[in-house]
Amino acid sequence: MTRLFASVRWAGEELHLLPDRALWWPAGRTLLIADLHLGKAASYRALGQPVPTGTTDDNLARLDGLISTHGPQRLVFLGDFLHAAIGRTASVLRTLTDWRNRHAQIAMTLVRGNHDDRAGDPPVEACIEVVGEPWLLGPFACCHHPQLHPTHFVLAGHLHPVCRLQGAARDSLRLPCFMHDPGLAVLPAFGAFTGGHPVATAPGRRLYAIGGQQVWALPGT
Repeated sequence: MTRLFASVRWAGEELHLLPDRALWWPAGRTLLIADLHLGKAASYRALGQPVPTGTTDDNLARLDGLISTHGPQRLVFLGDFLHAAIGRTASVLRTLTDWRNRHAQIAMTLVRGNHDDRAGDPPVEACIEVVGEPWLLGPFACCHHPQLHPTHFVLAGHLHPVCRLQGAARDSLRLPCFMHDPGLAVLPAFGAFTGGHPVATAPGRRLYAIGGQQVWALPGT
């Protein structure tokens, strides 16, 4: 199936909003994702909740596909890389380290988010640089929490934005989306099993819905 991205120009740079819930910056050879939440399912299972296994493998396999398609030189995680300390199981950490070893040629940076403060940084063996927000990269300020920066365009996560489409028969559909406000863009949550937070329309705001392997700008936003 053909995947159709939306091309936007923010901070004077062409960016691709991908249906894989990731952002590709071609000129910077950089792939950005937000809210991976590795080990979230493991955290719930540790609390006795009957949730599926395999979400960590699925998340990393999706990243494998993006890396294969785009060939990034850098991968930036916009916070919430690991979900919780209880989810740092031997299996999750081993899977992560094995995955990182397969992509040793790619520079990887984590902008620490609120879940990272509680879950802890990735293991040293993963060789992922960990920084605080805002972390400046070209014309962009890479953050976890949405905010404005005095000199740079902010790319952030944290909100897990979703939009609601209303049908003629009073039916509705919730879809993950990219949210663009003046000076700021929020990426959808990349990780499976993460849920979403509805975002409303607002003056100057543009929403880009994701569905059916396609990203498109919603009319009227």
